[in-house]
Amino acid sequence: MPAGTFDAPSLNAFLALGRPAWDAVARRLERLDPPRLPLAGQRPVLPFTVRDYVDCYSSLAHATTVGRLFRPDAADPLPAAWRHLPIGYHGRAGTVVVSGTDVRRPCGIRAPGDFGPERMLDFELELGVVCGPGNAGPVPVDRARDHLFGVVLVNDWSARELQRFEYQPLGPFLAKSFATSISPWVVPLDRLTLVAGPAQDPPPLPHLAAAEPFAVDAELAVELNGEVVTRTNARELYWSAAQQLAHVTSNGAKIGPGDLIASGTISGFEPGTQGCLLERGRGFLEDGDVVVMRGRSGSTDLGEVRGTVLPARAA
Repeated sequence: MPAGTFDAPSLNAFLALGRPAWDAVARRLERLDPPRLPLAGQRPVLPFTVRDYVDCYSSLAHATTVGRLFRPDAADPLPAAWRHLPIGYHGRAGTVVVSGTDVRRPCGIRAPGDFGPERMLDFELELGVVCGPGNAGPVPVDRARDHLFGVVLVNDWSARELQRFEYQPLGPFLAKSFATSISPWVVPLDRLTLVAGPAQDPPPLPHLAAAEPFAVDAELAVELNGEVVTRTNARELYWSAAQQLAHVTSNGAKIGPGDLIASGTISGFEPGTQGCLLERGRGFLEDGDVVVMRGRSGSTDLGEVRGTVLPARAA
């Protein structure tokens, strides 16, 4: 292990070393009995410096429900490309914040000639994968795990009025870029329970067709002001983290240590499994609301991501 790898206040240098180093550190930690500190009273910090940030749209239930809401007259609620590739957009790395950071209600253009505070503020329950070594070219889907260190919980705060007005034809912009919250530690993929991925129809193209497709079996929940409003599971995702990475790099785009690729909202079709308020069809976030997301994969606690909504800044 290079000297000073763990001296920096972020994991980026360690992420850059790749799987052999990750595995060696994991084996050593299993043999040690390091001192433990109680979480209470500890100040969370970003576990890594976010180099770049991509947010995908990988839940079939979420994409179907939102498609019906935004395009009620469409014959198919899914975008034409949705079943052929993991749709996504580039987010803003500079506004990714750690759990516990307050989130201020954004202002923006809600309709022609109408600028003001967002009135339909929402959360989005997501799982994000954190990348390690960079790539020289497209990453084969079956080699993706060599570049994926672990996961964080993600709350992709969303301004629905801004989104509805601005998203055609280029997708989300200011509706998403004001804040994204992540949990304060990265859980290695090797500590997660992985299961077979869902059947995909039509079959994915060769560069997205994994020999052994996998999904993360992670029970997830959202609390709003202390009340659980959502329970769902990341295994519901149609597109896997490996497919997301293979797609992101398929055109030659470069990744590097600290890149974050989020899943998009994780939802199911059953009542109570919706990963955002938009899908519930009633009510949005009020000033002072506290949103807490938690997760567990097998015996591994994924921690939590917490945020409190602050009022919009005065004009």
